[in-house]
Amino acid sequence: MLRGVGGHPAGRAQGRALSLSVGQHAPDFTLRDQNGRDVSLAELRADRAVLLVFYPFAFSGICTGELGEIRDDLGRFESEQVTTVAISCDPMFSLRAWADQEGYFFPLLSDFWPHGQVARAYGVLDDERGMARRGTFLVDPAGRVAWSLVNPTGQARDFTGYHEALAQLGAP
Repeated sequence: MLRGVGGHPAGRAQGRALSLSVGQHAPDFTLRDQNGRDVSLAELRADRAVLLVFYPFAFSGICTGELGEIRDDLGRFESEQVTTVAISCDPMFSLRAWADQEGYFFPLLSDFWPHGQVARAYGVLDDERGMARRGTFLVDPAGRVAWSLVNPTGQARDFTGYHEALAQLGAP
């Protein structure tokens, strides 16, 4: 469930939502993870940055590869400086089965109901297909978007820009 949507709402251009831009306030939310626990952005960012990784569907090829990259290099995605959560419109039970199968030990959050409400707030919901687009947002501890990337459907994301933005956040 989305709570306390602050900052600038996602706009629309030609019927398609615009994703959040760097510097905008990241909407807060509370969603259930694959284990049924409530996870809120406000709690996650209380002491470190948060990487939000929106993806279309559990069990799909590109998504499995992307989350596998996070799993296989978890130290760069989960540290004292940053935590990572992945978000899709899949039901919680599907996410649990997928996490168990693939060995994902980071939160997979279900934006299932109301369907895609958080993805919509971040401007990455594909209303026609009922799925999140590949949106990636690095949210700083103050709640602002420090870096973002939205990939077209069918194109895997490149985390290089994220690693550079995270390094800048940690710079003195």
